Amino acid sequence: MPKIETIVYRCRDPHAQRAFYRDTLGMTDVGDGAFGYGGEEAKLLFLPANDRYEPHVNDLYWKIALAVPNIELAHQQLTALGVAIDTPRQFRDVGYLTHFKDPHGFTIELIEHWFEGQRQAEPINPHALGGGAHLNLLTLRTSDIAPIQRTCDAWGMTPLSIQPVEPYGFTLYFFAFTPERPPSSDLTALANREWLYQRRYTVLEIQHRHHATDVVPTPDGHAGYVRTDVSDAPADFRGSELLGFATR
Repeated sequence: MPKIETIVYRCRDPHAQRAFYRDTLGMTDVGDGAFGYGGEEAKLLFLPANDRYEPHVNDLYWKIALAVPNIELAHQQLTALGVAIDTPRQFRDVGYLTHFKDPHGFTIELIEHWFEGQRQAEPINPHALGGGAHLNLLTLRTSDIAPIQRTCDAWGMTPLSIQPVEPYGFTLYFFAFTPERPPSSDLTALANREWLYQRRYTVLEIQHRHHATDVVPTPDGHAGYVRTDVSDAPADFRGSELLGFATR
């Protein structure tokens, strides 16, 4: 089955990035210069760039999300390491989450497996980030969701959740290379959301910006999101340019 294998970035100091993701976020060197948590999750690869990363709301790339069983523990751990991180909060009916930035300004989201106040007992490693983080989401943006939905369907990706966030002018769509099906066939159901944040493979999240006129990729060679490598990609991989995906 296809897999979201490697997310590739450019930044001014790849060595500093690798050190941060290893020493602060608890990832390990998984070979070929990439870092990750292992298992079925995506790994991260940092390449050199000569310019600074300057994020914009119309960029194709938005963030990654690390899901954790205990977000307050993760907040305490990161604060103790000097990371500037917002206080966790329940964001509407989307998730219990917070954000911070890595040394080169790439946004990282922390999202708990459970909504605020709904945490269930589960085994955790108190020494790991948030009790045991995993790279849950790769979040990209679009101004037109229809071609992306057609492309993900053609690739055999499973739609897992749709989350309208109308007051903020966007809707979130979630797809994965997986045979799993969410608890509810109604993709807008709240029941699918906590389940989604507990998946141990990396899910593609698309932020459909309702009023955006254009969403643009990173110019070639500049700092930012480069591409996502997909292993065992479908034979017909048309539409990959919409997401910056590439075969591996």
